[in-house]
Amino acid sequence: MPFSKFHHFIHRTRRQLLSHVVFTRLLIIFAVIIVGVAGWFLFKSQAKKIISDIEVMAGKPLPEIGGRTNFVLLGAGGENHDGPDLTDTMIFISVKDDTGETTLISIPRDLWLPSREQKINTAYHLGYDVQATMGGLLSAKSAVSEVIGQPVQFAVYLDFSTFSKAIDLLGGIDITVDKTFDDYKYPIAGRENDPCGGDPEFKCRYEHLHFDAGPQHMDGTTALKFVRSRYSTDLDEGTDFARSKRQEKVITAVKNKLLSINNLKNTKVYKQLYDLVTGSLATDITPDYYSTLFRLALKARQYPLKTYSLTAPDQLENPPISDKYQNQWVLIPKNGDYKALSSYVSSLLP
Repeated sequence: MPFSKFHHFIHRTRRQLLSHVVFTRLLIIFAVIIVGVAGWFLFKSQAKKIISDIEVMAGKPLPEIGGRTNFVLLGAGGENHDGPDLTDTMIFISVKDDTGETTLISIPRDLWLPSREQKINTAYHLGYDVQATMGGLLSAKSAVSEVIGQPVQFAVYLDFSTFSKAIDLLGGIDITVDKTFDDYKYPIAGRENDPCGGDPEFKCRYEHLHFDAGPQHMDGTTALKFVRSRYSTDLDEGTDFARSKRQEKVITAVKNKLLSINNLKNTKVYKQLYDLVTGSLATDITPDYYSTLFRLALKARQYPLKTYSLTAPDQLENPPISDKYQNQWVLIPKNGDYKALSSYVSSLLP
C-alpha cells in the first residue's frame, strides 16, 4: 500500500476511534447528570439532611451586639415544688465572642419589675401562660433586659432535677465552702401541705442542712441543697445574696469540671449530658449554634469566670412594704434609679 493511502487509513481509523471515545465520554457524562438529578429528586430529603448536618457541624455565627452575646439562665423547682415555674435562679451571662471570656451577674428573684408590677421571678410564668415555653423564655429575656439595660439574645430554662443529674454525670464537683452554716428549714419536695400530725411548727416539712467550711466534694443532690438554702440561722448565709454567691461558686465548679482535660477525653460524658439537656431543658438556642458555642467554650477555658451579684446596700434596697409593691417584700435599685443600675451593669462589661 502506497505511503499516502496508508497514512490516510491510519488517520481515518484514529478519527473513528476518537469519535467513539468522545461519544462514550458524552454518554457517561450524560448518565452521571441523569443519575445525579434523579438521585436529587428521589433522595431529596436525605440530601437536605446531609447538607443540614454539615451546616450544623460548621456552626452558625452567634448574634451579638458590641462583640458580646448575652444569655439568661433560669432555674425553677419544677414538679412537686411550690411555684414550679417561678424562677428562683436568674443569672445573666455575657460572653465575648472573640475570646469566650464570660461574665455572670446574679439577679435577685425579688427584684421589682415596674412594667408588670411583679417580682422578676414571675416573668417566665406570666409568659408561659400566654404562649407556652417560648412565651416564657421571651418574657424572661424581656424582663431581665428591662431592669439591667442589656440585650438578651438567648434563654435557658431548667428545673432543679436536671441540674442535679448533670452534676452527677460529671462525677460531682469540688466546692470550697466559705463558712460553716446550718439551715433547719430546707423544704422537702412533696410535703408542702403535710399536716405533720398536728405539729404547729410543721417540722416534718423541712430537712436540716449542715455545711462545714472548707473544701467539699458534692454530688448533684448536695450541690442543689447548697445553692438553694436560704433559711440559715447565720444572718450572713440566710439571705438571697449569700445564695447568689453560692450559685456562682457552683457554676464555676461545673464549668471547670465540664472543661477539664479528663472529661474532654471522655466523649461518653458529653453524649450523656447532651441527651439529658436536650431532653429536659427549654431554650431558644437552635442546633445550628451548638458547634459555635462548643468552640467558644473551649476558648473560655483559659479565662476564669467573672462573677458578680446585684446586692443591697450597694446596688439595691428594700423599700417599705406597701400597696405600691402589692404588699410584698421586694428589692428595687437604690433610690429607685433603674438607670443607675443599668450603668453599673454596663461597667462590668467592658
